[in-house]
Amino acid sequence: MRLKHLWALLPLVAALSACDDFGFGSHGQGELRWIIESDGPATRASAEIPDTNDFLLRVSNAEGKVLYEGPYGNSPESLLVDAGSYTVAIRSIEFTSPGFSRPLYGDEQVVVVKAGAVATVRLNCTLQNAGVRLHVASDFPTSYPDGVLYLKAGDTRLMYSYSEKRIAYFQPGPVSLLLYNEGKDETLLSRTLDARTILTLNLSAPNGGQSAGSSISVAVDTAKVWNQESYVLGGGSGSGSSSGGSGSQGSQDDGKGSELDGAYTVSQAPSHTGEDGVWVYGYIVGGDLSTAGTTVKTSKLTKNTHLAIATRSSVTAKASCVAVELPKGKVRDALNLVDHPDLIGSRVYLRGNLVPSYFGTTGLKATSDYVLK
Repeated sequence: MRLKHLWALLPLVAALSACDDFGFGSHGQGELRWIIESDGPATRASAEIPDTNDFLLRVSNAEGKVLYEGPYGNSPESLLVDAGSYTVAIRSIEFTSPGFSRPLYGDEQVVVVKAGAVATVRLNCTLQNAGVRLHVASDFPTSYPDGVLYLKAGDTRLMYSYSEKRIAYFQPGPVSLLLYNEGKDETLLSRTLDARTILTLNLSAPNGGQSAGSSISVAVDTAKVWNQESYVLGGGSGSGSSSGGSGSQGSQDDGKGSELDGAYTVSQAPSHTGEDGVWVYGYIVGGDLSTAGTTVKTSKLTKNTHLAIATRSSVTAKASCVAVELPKGKVRDALNLVDHPDLIGSRVYLRGNLVPSYFGTTGLKATSDYVLK
């Protein structure tokens, strides 16, 4: 009787084996990876871009179940998931209402993960909202000293002072410029803004007077309509002119902005080995690569001659890093993790020569310059 039951089960066992193929069939699992890719030039608005480590990442399955939600920098390198469809979305900030200096960069992609395979989502973060910047001529506050400028979108008003220099950001759609003066509103201009556009308006009152309308001139500065359709975080030229080896700490306003715009990401670096004097940027994740095995050592470091950078601060796999040589001198003094363990997690731009292998991974040698962010 037992033998009879055993023979009856054999077709079912065979069917399950054929479908699952030892766990990698249609009901098996695959690996889902994601990375912020950079393959286009930065724009003049790049100074307002926040640290990509702080971008908000959300990974969910076809049923809407969230597998990861949190900072990009804290996200794992990959997830082992069931075969199926997944949505990977990223945004630089939560943008719910108009505001100054609030550009929203992001991307959302749907990917199909196959059993036994690796699916990599490359996120190209473009500007999702739109901006307006006013240039108020000196004659305007003289003519309308008690006037107040507003930018209006829907039921929301954003006051724009005469001295304001920042860009005001809105969701794409209709935006109006209003002047409140002598107890009433006057609509000076209305425009429908597309995503990835920064509109600059020149505002003047050439004829003076206290009455709005014909006395006010509003001109669209077409030379400063920034259409950021092609904007992607980082740069792609990688050429970088020589800037000496002094090293600096701070923002791109240190005189190296044009060079840093051409920096390669860690993920781009392997495709550009053999190039000298290029900039590469990423997050310092650890060091001691000679003794680290397949992962980067992140604490109690003893080697001051090198460090590792990655696309985000949570990465620990050595194969996902660029190993950076720290030659004796100012670069080593400033960046070595023996003396500066607090630098782990910091974003850094480094200039050197890309080589195919250094401590078993892509390397940057003869490092001559750096910028800490």
